[in-house]
Amino acid sequence: MAENNENAQNQAQPSFALQRLYLKDLSFESPNSPAIFQSEWQPQVGMDLNTNNSQLSDNQWEVVLTLTITAKLGDKTAFLVEIQQAGIFLIDGLPPEQLAHTLGAFCPNILFPYAREAIDSVVTKGSFPALMLQPINFDAIYAEAVKKQQGGGQPN
Repeated sequence: MAENNENAQNQAQPSFALQRLYLKDLSFESPNSPAIFQSEWQPQVGMDLNTNNSQLSDNQWEVVLTLTITAKLGDKTAFLVEIQQAGIFLIDGLPPEQLAHTLGAFCPNILFPYAREAIDSVVTKGSFPALMLQPINFDAIYAEAVKKQQGGGQPN
C-alpha cells in the first residue's frame, strides 16, 4: 500500500528537462557595405523579440525565440540580423498557469544566451564591432503580456 502512495506521489511531481537546443534560422545582411565601413561607428541599435511555442507530444514542447537586430548609422542600415533560436523541452505535471509561464518566460531565458552568442559571432564575422546584447527580463515581458491579455485590449 505504501508503494502505491509513493508511485502516485512520484507521478504527480512536476518535471522539466531540456532535450535539445538548436539554431532554427539565422540571417545576416549588410546592405550598405563596404561604404558603411567609412562612417564613424556610432550606431542606433534596435531589437524586436518574439517567442512562440508548439506542443510536439503530450509533454514535449518546442519553444522558439525570434530576435531581429537592426544597426543603423543615420538613415542607412549597417546590418540586420534575424535569428530563431529553438529548444525542445520535456515538461510534465504543471498546472496550466505554470506551464504557460514556463513556456513564455523560463524557456526563453534558457534560449537567450545561445541566441546572443550567435548574434555576436555573426556580427563580428561581418567585420563589425562585437555586439553584446543586455540580458532580457522575460518574466517581466511575460507578466506584461498576461496583463494586456487579461485587460482585453481596453484603453488605459
